Amino acid sequence: MKAVLLTAPGQLVVQEAPTPEPDDFGALMRVESVAICGSDVRIMHHGNPRVALPAIIGHESAGVIVATGKHVTRVKVGDRVAVGADVPCGQCKWCRNGMGNNCSINYAIGYQIPGAFAERMLLPRLVLEEGPVTPFGPELSFDQAALAEPLACAINGLELAGMSLGKSVAIIGLGPIGCMMIDLARIMGATKVIAIQRSKLRMEIARAYEADCYIASEEEDVVARCLEETGGEGPDIVMTTCGSVEAHEQAVEMVAHRGVVNLFGGLAKDARPMALLSNLVHYKECFVTGSHGSVPRQHELAVRLLELGKVRVEPLITHRFPLADVHTAFDVMQGREGMKIVVHPNE
Repeated sequence: MKAVLLTAPGQLVVQEAPTPEPDDFGALMRVESVAICGSDVRIMHHGNPRVALPAIIGHESAGVIVATGKHVTRVKVGDRVAVGADVPCGQCKWCRNGMGNNCSINYAIGYQIPGAFAERMLLPRLVLEEGPVTPFGPELSFDQAALAEPLACAINGLELAGMSLGKSVAIIGLGPIGCMMIDLARIMGATKVIAIQRSKLRMEIARAYEADCYIASEEEDVVARCLEETGGEGPDIVMTTCGSVEAHEQAVEMVAHRGVVNLFGGLAKDARPMALLSNLVHYKECFVTGSHGSVPRQHELAVRLLELGKVRVEPLITHRFPLADVHTAFDVMQGREGMKIVVHPNE
């Protein structure tokens, strides 16, 4: 089969690789769509302790089951399935209690488990028994289904922030996750959604999601505007869906008393430390939390929401490439020329 191997930092090579064969407890998926995640770009350039080179990365995927082992019951040949990233070990206290994204082993597709930038991807026993493998119907395209993985992460973030009926939400960063969160916040009960973005290209795409208020962070005082939009109280929930220290600081400054800040976007290793004004947290009695990844329950919910059209992802897919053009696809992603970049390995 054709596969993209990360052979060294910065080196993606399209080459022939052995087609994996499932054992009695595994399955084989023909990969129809795999989207590039920001973490894929970081792995490509800087590596990751969980990724042993050479490696096949890629974890936002969907495809068709083409072979199964004789003991497999979770999927069957012909099933259209979306596959997420985080795979619980199934043994530790976190995994046993439904919080596998906090597992110390932290298995993941495209990390310890070979990923989806290939014509075929093996779903081993652990993935089928514990992981995010969700069948979906013909009403959903493979491209859309692949985005269930980042949508599941967005669900995790809003759940941890305590999203519920009647709350106001500010979302700082209108990349794919930020746009998904606009729709998610609505269906979870938000009465006001404030959307904040620096890039004009992403702002224009995000306007299709019809937030109540859009703030251009390079042109306006973000904190002052958010206070103005909430009658001086501040948003009940602030989600930082960008990798910006300044956004983290602004979030604590603007959040309402007893509100929740979710530091969703991770920061680069060379980013300066966040200057947290602890007295703000003290006197506001606010809560500062983080979130990363998701669990299989959230991946299944994400697929169902996509099937129902409750969260829209098609407007976010700005570029599509065959596997042979994976280098161009990564260049477009790194150049922030679009939103979601999808690769079709079997095109």
